Amino acid sequence: MLPFSRFEAKTILKLSGPIVLAQLTQTMMYVVDTLMAGRVSPVDMAGIAVASALWLPIILTFQGLLLALTPMIAQHFGAGHKKEVTAVTLQGAYLAFALALLVFLLMQFIAVPVGMMEMDDTLRQKALDYMAYIAWGVFPAAGYMVLRNLFEGIGYTKATMWISFVGILVNIPANYIFIYGKFGMPALGGAGCGVATSLVFLAQLLAISLYALKSARTAPYRLKLPDYRPKIREIWQIIALGTPIAFAMFFEVTLFACIPLMIVHLGPTVVAAHQIANNYSALVFMLPLSMGMATTIRVGHLAGAMDVRELRTAISTAIVLAVMMAFAIAGFTFLTRSWVASLYTTDATVIAMASSILILACFYQISDAIQVVSSCALRGLKYTKPIFFITLIAYWPIGFGLGTVLGLTDWLTPKMGAHGFWIGIIVGLTVAAVLLAMILKQQLHRIEDGQQKNNTSTPAAPETAA
Repeated sequence: MLPFSRFEAKTILKLSGPIVLAQLTQTMMYVVDTLMAGRVSPVDMAGIAVASALWLPIILTFQGLLLALTPMIAQHFGAGHKKEVTAVTLQGAYLAFALALLVFLLMQFIAVPVGMMEMDDTLRQKALDYMAYIAWGVFPAAGYMVLRNLFEGIGYTKATMWISFVGILVNIPANYIFIYGKFGMPALGGAGCGVATSLVFLAQLLAISLYALKSARTAPYRLKLPDYRPKIREIWQIIALGTPIAFAMFFEVTLFACIPLMIVHLGPTVVAAHQIANNYSALVFMLPLSMGMATTIRVGHLAGAMDVRELRTAISTAIVLAVMMAFAIAGFTFLTRSWVASLYTTDATVIAMASSILILACFYQISDAIQVVSSCALRGLKYTKPIFFITLIAYWPIGFGLGTVLGLTDWLTPKMGAHGFWIGIIVGLTVAAVLLAMILKQQLHRIEDGQQKNNTSTPAAPETAA
């Protein structure tokens, strides 16, 4: 039985509470996009699904690389190294801008792969228009990500919560204006969501920059550094730690996001049903993900302070909390699946298909919770290399491979379409959960053994009389 600490539970929940609200609000923007575009037509909703299949892996891989900043800042914070916190944040900003420029340039050629896909011409154009507008948002998104990692690394997660509210307040009216063509703007349909999202990133960057300049929480880190130049060695350390995280996010996101590209030939109805289930699943996933992100922060602080005993207790407590949360999510999803689907569309065929896919989504909640907390704990320990290999194998050859066989071939069963891919997701996430939990357990043993050796080899200090 895993050890459980009320103190650690309160600490992790205190950290994760604002993150949950921030992540839910952030994801709600994509939900709002899908809802508002779906009210225009199923083609507009499907256009966002296809565009998201390309855009989300790009931006989330970008974000994953910069997530290396959180454990690095957290460990410096736990050790009381203020100048190092400032220096890491600065070098992260240089890296973020370079990556933003690269992503922007690559997205100028996105029409090439989209043009190779078999789909309706109207659907293709809507997806391309969306991508063209949202490409401009990558620069403010980069700056926002760096400052968000700073706040979360020092354990002040409320900042991202407040900034996320700014985002949703901008997103809804911007969607209304550009989707439906209000106040003299052209009616862009689903593509208008791309304009709105870019404006959201800009608003969030401005808000969090002002917060960082004025907040008392960041005052100790607004330090003058002896050297403001980019330092390749320090940037490379961020890249080395962040690359496995980035690829892990890429593998998981594309496991979901590539499905619309594989089933687009089955028609807008099937794609729209998958998009509803995927959109809802992404929303509820923010709960265990936020628990995992809080675990990264807590583990980073304890690792920086070299508190190994409390480290194990914190991780096991986080896993127990995440599993409890997963049971609640699965039950809620099963009971409300038809109602959830009806929020996105009035098309009875789409609702029925989406409801059946949501039943499958219930089955991977526990595996997903365990794998995300285990992965985030490893990030907090700055031990990320195994995450790359495990997610690569579990999500692609196993998850996506099995999904393709079940969904598009008659090799094992008659073609199952989107449902076959979701069964592959269940298997892939379960494999990832088992392997990541095993690696985490081994790493904790190594840390404990290393501390015991250090304590044994270090002679005790002589006692002095009072």
